[in-house]
Amino acid sequence: MDFAFDARTEELRARLLAFMDEHVYPAEAVAEEQRAALASPWDTPAVVEELKAEARRQGLWNLFLPDAEHGAGLTNLQYAPLAEITGRSPHLAPTATNCAAPDTGNMEVLAQFGTDEQKKRWLEPLLAGEIRSAFAMTEPEVASSDATNITTHIERDGDEYVITGRKWYISGAMNPDCAIFIVMGKTDPDGSDIRRQQSMVLVPRDTPGVTVRRAMQVFGYEDHSHGGHAEVVFDHARVPVSHLVGEEGGGFAIAQARLGPGRIHHCMRLIGMAERAIELMCRRAVSRTAFGKTLAQQGAVQNWIADARVTVEQLRLLVLKTAWLMDTVGNKGAHTEIQAIKIATPRAVVGILDRAIQLHGAGGVSQDFPLAELYASARTLMLADGPDEVHQRSLARRELKKYL
Repeated sequence: MDFAFDARTEELRARLLAFMDEHVYPAEAVAEEQRAALASPWDTPAVVEELKAEARRQGLWNLFLPDAEHGAGLTNLQYAPLAEITGRSPHLAPTATNCAAPDTGNMEVLAQFGTDEQKKRWLEPLLAGEIRSAFAMTEPEVASSDATNITTHIERDGDEYVITGRKWYISGAMNPDCAIFIVMGKTDPDGSDIRRQQSMVLVPRDTPGVTVRRAMQVFGYEDHSHGGHAEVVFDHARVPVSHLVGEEGGGFAIAQARLGPGRIHHCMRLIGMAERAIELMCRRAVSRTAFGKTLAQQGAVQNWIADARVTVEQLRLLVLKTAWLMDTVGNKGAHTEIQAIKIATPRAVVGILDRAIQLHGAGGVSQDFPLAELYASARTLMLADGPDEVHQRSLARRELKKYL
């Protein structure tokens, strides 16, 4: 078995690590200062646009997209260690490199299922970082962990679709640069196949009948850097039939195609969050003294750090194996591993961040360190892209099937 990264990955890693040290980490505090002076907290700080320009100049742009025509042409295995690096500053680095959700998944959908017209109008400006987008699936009135429950109606009326429904936790929708929604709803609510009832349509933000009602908080954070998580109402919003993504009844399959890469991208970045937490733990441990000894000399702290290192190394190997399988046998062939990392990674990283917060005392829950915000992000990923219990249920069924 060869655990070494290939030459292209190593070269990109070196450039990306330098970009993080020279540009991203110094910009974290600057972005917060600039945001406080903006007319709206949802506006983009100037330093973010400067980072985007620099990343593009250095060729650190659209690294997530394996399609060489539109993206960097990297495999999942090549992209994994790069996503981990950006995960060390998850509220800035992915945006700076145009590798931030939900735009990544939306670009993948448009690249794979979009028409030439849809690609020209929406994919090209997304790839250029000129606009942002949102993916509208989750609803407050139903258990959205089961996507067949979705109640939003997409009804055809002549040459138009009429969309009516209420969505929430629609990531990126508060950003004024968010120009397009990919909306999932039911075009055939009474169809015999519950996985063929749903379709996806492209709905421009300025469509009459579309109301971004409010920002939803996550553990008290509004997540300005990612464009927030909004409640969005579609009240008889009309779009041309040409805005259909793929085919009628194909929405569920498109959602699954979109969420597979998204899940592994999240797990890659989570490992970066854990690495930053370990770094902060170690720096704190050697610099603080309690009861006559540095924290680094306390047995409990040593155990926390050792356990965190072991956990991260285990998770990284599983994520890399999953990425390799996705490249070699496809997403379906890697389904078990995708679910395994989605279950294991957020849960374990939440534990590491919890210990890091504990080690920092009051500072750990403050705005002076990134740990509280990292914790909120990691804990949310135990729900996002399917809650742990849904993946456990599916994974257990697959295991049990061998014995039935």
